Amino acid sequence: MEKMEKFVIQGGKPLNGVVEIGGYKNAAGACLAAVLLSEEPVTLHNLPLVEDVFGMIKVLESMGATIEWLDKRTLRVHAGEDVDPAEMDFDLVSKTRVSVVFIGPLLARFKKFKISHPGGDRIGLRPITTHIEALQSLGAKVEQEGDFYFFDGSSMAGRQVVLKEFSVTATEVLLMASVLLPGRTVLKGAAGEAQVQDLGKMLVSMGAKIQGLGTHTIVIDGVKKLRGTAHGIVADPLETGTFLVAGALVPGPIEIKKANTTHLDLFFDKLREIGVKFTVTDPETIVVEYSADLKPARVQALPYPGFPTDLLPIIVPLLTQAAGKSLIHDPLYENRFTYLLELRKMGADIEVVDPHRAFVYGKTSLKGKSIESWDIRAGASLILAGLAAQGQTSIDNAYQIDRGYERIEEKLQKLGAEIQRV
Repeated sequence: MEKMEKFVIQGGKPLNGVVEIGGYKNAAGACLAAVLLSEEPVTLHNLPLVEDVFGMIKVLESMGATIEWLDKRTLRVHAGEDVDPAEMDFDLVSKTRVSVVFIGPLLARFKKFKISHPGGDRIGLRPITTHIEALQSLGAKVEQEGDFYFFDGSSMAGRQVVLKEFSVTATEVLLMASVLLPGRTVLKGAAGEAQVQDLGKMLVSMGAKIQGLGTHTIVIDGVKKLRGTAHGIVADPLETGTFLVAGALVPGPIEIKKANTTHLDLFFDKLREIGVKFTVTDPETIVVEYSADLKPARVQALPYPGFPTDLLPIIVPLLTQAAGKSLIHDPLYENRFTYLLELRKMGADIEVVDPHRAFVYGKTSLKGKSIESWDIRAGASLILAGLAAQGQTSIDNAYQIDRGYERIEEKLQKLGAEIQRV
């Protein structure tokens, strides 16, 4: 049930202190699905306690996996011989977009199963045709009837697959589907994002043979079986980026600990170009200061190692404070700009050119307003705008933000923000 909670922010307050980044939600989803590839127990550390992760855990439980919390962020999952995909809670699957990643390990281990259409963000067309066509080229049979997909992987074998787009979830599904296949799978046009690398690292620790992680060609040599493992989820690059922008928008400084600095090279470059004052003091620590003298920029979302599409909404509040005209371009999703209309209510001067591009004119002063969040990153963008705005901002639909950020208001409160969950 989507709780009708909202965030209320009194803007213009300085932020000061230390914030710790959690595990990456987008990596945790695939790693939770990967536990199905072994009948031995798997331990996952550094899990983010967010709605999408709880949804994945419930889907695993519904199939018969044994779940044991060892501490607040550590989970042991045993997907033994009692696991049955026919018992899957399809209602939960259709609410959680990330549940599409279950298709890979279910094909590898069970061959035949059905799954309901995955749910998730409202940011435009996100069909799973790329996933299905790629699996078919490995020999999978897929039928769609109503809200269900029926899969049969009994004649799959390692082959070359060319993905039509750099899709993260399709790459994850293909990785998991092919680790137990006979022969060699060559995946071209693969995504290289942090979460794909993290999943690959976990699969290798389970005994998979994978080369080329982080590049656009991944080679998988099938093995007979995978063992259990212990794996720590990578730090969240998107939460890292969010707090980095927060520290630049209002007087500070703030120190970001347990940060992900490995997967954000182009994001960091773009922030430096805009004039954000920050220092990466070690591989897990960033210090960021209020940056008053910001310059406009052209920012285009591109596949890894390019500028992450999920950080495009995060950077827009910053661009409203840059003197001049900025361009943002998201070639990936056509419905992602709803948050720009909310920012305009707050006084941002933004011209939406087409479904993929917008001009941001600055410098404008933002005013607190009642606005609504339509997806995870849009919600974070609006929180950042609220922190920088004069007066009170109220953001409806806190549930959407909770799907990707663990108690973001508590982390901001520790830094001195006046933000409440109502």
